[in-house]
Formats: sequence, structure tokens, C-alpha cells
Amino acid sequence: MGWFSKSKPKPVVGKPIGVVTHYYGGIEVAIVKFNKTVKVGEQVHFKGATTDFSEPIKSMQYDHQAIAEAKKNQEVGIKVGDKVREGDEVFAEE
Repeated sequence: MGWFSKSKPKPVVGKPIGVVTHYYGGIEVAIVKFNKTVKVGEQVHFKGATTDFSEPIKSMQYDHQAIAEAKKNQEVGIKVGDKVREGDEVFAEE
């Protein structure tokens, strides 16, 4: 045993399903452009140079209207629990 933690974050596998195009820190909303259909409730992983966390999609909006599903190539706002940055990739988790 050492001073380091035994649990490691899950490695990201597969191709990204989207990319963060903007982040509004005051309201903790990431604008994400998805390259596949994604639904509210799906577990996603945000990964970037200093970003590395997973969470389920709690809510999505398009054109200031709540939506249950983002279509391929659609840019939507997602409420996030941690800071993300432009260029961070979004991966699907099982």
C-alpha cells in the first residue's frame, strides 16, 4: 500500500460522440455538438486536457426549449456539474 489511491478513473474507450463548443460558467451549461443521437438520462464522459468526469445528462435545451433527445449534428445546451472547456470531447458510457 502506498500514499496513492487504488481506484483509477475508468479509461475512455471508443470514439467521441460530441465536442464542447462553448461553456457558460455562470449557469454551468455546456454547448455540445453531437455526432449521433443522444437522450436525456444517458451517461456521458467529458474528457479534455484538464477535464475528466462522468455524469448522466440531466437536461438538454435547444433554442431555449427543453428537449428529450439531441439529433445528430445538433448543438444543444447541457447542464453540467463541473467545468468543461471548448474542445473537450464527450464520450458515451455504458
